[in-house]
Formats: sequence, C-alpha cells, structure tokens
Amino acid sequence: MTNELCALIIDDQVSNIDVLAMLLKQEGVASVSVTSVRGVFEALDQTPGVGLVFLDLEMPNGDYHETLAKLKADPRLSGVPIIAYTVHTSEIDQARQAGFDGFIGKPLHATEFSGQLQRILNGERVWSY
Repeated sequence: MTNELCALIIDDQVSNIDVLAMLLKQEGVASVSVTSVRGVFEALDQTPGVGLVFLDLEMPNGDYHETLAKLKADPRLSGVPIIAYTVHTSEIDQARQAGFDGFIGKPLHATEFSGQLQRILNGERVWSY
C-alpha cells in the first residue's frame, strides 16, 4: 500500500483511535483522527486526500446518521469508503441500511485487519464483526 493514502478516524475513545491508527500504520496508511463530530470538517480542511473514513457509531455529541449524510454529501469524500466501526455489532443491519460502505466490529482483530483493509481498498464491501 502507498504511504500517500490517509484515513480519517472519527471516534471519541482515544484508546480505540490508537489501536486503529497503529493497525493502519502497519499497512502503510497514514491517519488523522478526531474525537468529536464537530471536528470532522476542520480535519478534512487540513488533510487533503483522505481516502478512507472510519466512523464510530456511538459518538456522544452527534448522530451517526446525520454525520454519515454530511460525509457522503461532501465532494472531498466522493467515492471514499466510509466504514462503520463499533462495539455494537448488533447494529450491522442498521449500518448497512444507513448507507455505510462497510462495517468492522470492535475490538479490531489484528490478524484479520490487513485482509479487511485490502478488500475495502479494492472496492469490496466488508461486513464483519
């Protein structure tokens, strides 16, 4: 994978961000993170070329349906996969119906992540927990 790819991580738990950022780095993917949905678009302004988004479904200051709709409407993210990732694996069907491009349950599994990421970057839909 190329070092030019950058993922945006939206999660209110720093420990979750750290794990995902580490797994992405191991795959040669840079990342930028925000702990509030209010910071998402500022992060996009400061980080051109985001090619992948991970959105936690449970954010204390925002509804993921609204956040997802805003992300999908942003021209900078046209064609960019937006992946739900959450401990609430029972919400996989709701995430699919909401329009996410994939779903990865927490905790992330290091042994599976490389393959999941590769499939996402190849344009495949990943729905796993």
